[in-house]
Amino acid sequence: MTVHPGCPFCEGPGGRVVFEGAKVRVIHAEEVGFPAFYRVIWREHAPEFSDLDAADRVLCMEAVTVVEQCLREQLKPTKINLAALGNMVPHLHWHVIARFEWDSHFPSPFWAAAQRAAPVDRVADVQALLPKLEAEMVRRLALLQD
Repeated sequence: MTVHPGCPFCEGPGGRVVFEGAKVRVIHAEEVGFPAFYRVIWREHAPEFSDLDAADRVLCMEAVTVVEQCLREQLKPTKINLAALGNMVPHLHWHVIARFEWDSHFPSPFWAAAQRAAPVDRVADVQALLPKLEAEMVRRLALLQD
């Protein structure tokens, strides 16, 4: 991977690394009020999805799908939010966020103003499930690399 000075995803992982493959990195984002917020980051500079060739587009979306499926299976969220909103970072990346009716912003988008405080016990319950969820995520993501 070519490192570009000044690029936050070249100079650092962008969060707590869950999986690091040859082309894709998955991180857990430390976003207050969103205990199950992940990013699937394309490791090379590719600002738009259409910059990837067909095989890489499939790999990228399969990685997003694995993250979504693991969140749905392990956490049973109310909804999954998927977004590719990277306006300032030259790495294609997808936000994959488990949303719950009790979260601080629900039903509004995660970037909207908070409507309430997230219940500490509910957040802790989700956080307690993350190690098992992430182990399964890593197992499935590794299969994509074969």
